[in-house]
Amino acid sequence: MKIALREPKTEEVREIKTAKTITIKATPRLRGEITVPGDKSISHRSIIFNAIANGSARITNFLPGEDCLSSLDCMQAMGVAFELSEDKREVKIEGVGLHGLKEPGEVLNAGNSGTTTRLLVGLLSGQNFFSILTGDMSLRSRPMGRVIGPLKEMGAQIWGRKGDTLAPLAIKGSPLKGVDYALPVASAQLKSCLLLAALYAEGETRLTGLIASRDHTERMLSAMGTPLRVSETEIVVAGPASRLQAQNVEIPGDISSAAFWLVAASVHPDADLLLKNVGVNPTRTGIIDVLNEMGADLTRLNEREVAGEPVADLRVRSARLRATTIGGAIIPRLVDEIPALAVAALFSQGRSVVQDAAELRVKETDRIATIASEFARLGATVETQLDGLSLIGRPKLQGNTVKSFGDHRLAMALAIAGLLLPKGEAVQIEDYACADVSYPGFWEDLERVAEE
Repeated sequence: MKIALREPKTEEVREIKTAKTITIKATPRLRGEITVPGDKSISHRSIIFNAIANGSARITNFLPGEDCLSSLDCMQAMGVAFELSEDKREVKIEGVGLHGLKEPGEVLNAGNSGTTTRLLVGLLSGQNFFSILTGDMSLRSRPMGRVIGPLKEMGAQIWGRKGDTLAPLAIKGSPLKGVDYALPVASAQLKSCLLLAALYAEGETRLTGLIASRDHTERMLSAMGTPLRVSETEIVVAGPASRLQAQNVEIPGDISSAAFWLVAASVHPDADLLLKNVGVNPTRTGIIDVLNEMGADLTRLNEREVAGEPVADLRVRSARLRATTIGGAIIPRLVDEIPALAVAALFSQGRSVVQDAAELRVKETDRIATIASEFARLGATVETQLDGLSLIGRPKLQGNTVKSFGDHRLAMALAIAGLLLPKGEAVQIEDYACADVSYPGFWEDLERVAEE
């Protein structure tokens, strides 16, 4: 059954929605169990891959954030039928096959979702129709040349602003050929984009270089019957693929969302939280490794595997953290968690350093700049570099009004910092509702575990 997911939102409506301010004060205790929303990366892929598979699939614990709903909207605009539960956490999808998508009669709008945009550019390059892909003002400023360059090497026809590097993007589907390509950055979005294009390309596509990033795409495509050869040094796809088989997906909790609670409980003087059903894919657990190195009291419980993804419950209690340096090969395993880790550094003993993380400059915001500016408003000492930042732990903090700049992870990081302010101080976060992009219900969970 084809249904309308939600009313379209103009940027003006989005700005009105997110113009509100929320006040966060210190709390004496953190207690309780939290089930974080479904993994954002897996939610995107479960929709897009099942849409071009044969057969029907049921996706449970889907993340009903704005980004993932954008992926649903775009696939629906190309003729894919969905049935969405009332709470939007379960999706039934009817795959149309690799060649069953229809030319959209309207511009595809990815909203604020870089994942939607970059994955769809790869998918649309191999179709037999014309499409235009755009997004909100923030997304239209984010670089797309990284994916467009290698796609053009495969024969894709793509046009965009600023020398074909910025959305809106016009894509004329065309015959693709396999390519040998060394990834210059460890980016799961780039890797996934090229693997989607490889499904439609004639001959082998071989990816080498910096391929060590989150591997949800490789796992899911393999489960659907794609003949992938994966090693530590290369990923090879023989194209064109004949078919994908639809797969039911039970999505684990998103460790990027769990990261805020892992940090909050670690730095709070009286905390004991249990996070249920969290995905602990080894390509995503850099946050756990770093917190353990800083001295966190963090235990994995009930470890198991769900739909090919490792899952565990995580218990985290108060600890005295020490400063650390984060850089090198671990960055791709925790790049989305750096706003949360910046809070851990803020309440640790010593000077913490984040380096080799220039990718932060091209996220929803320039996260190096925005972390520095907003943490400084709270009294933190933050120095920035081109590829990272450093923080002096345990400064004398103060309340203030801060901005999220529409960045969901920055909004939640600032909220966690607010829990640790001196008594009588408060942080007022502007544009706080943007947290819904990845964590609908964050503010309710915060209110529930922050005991008076």
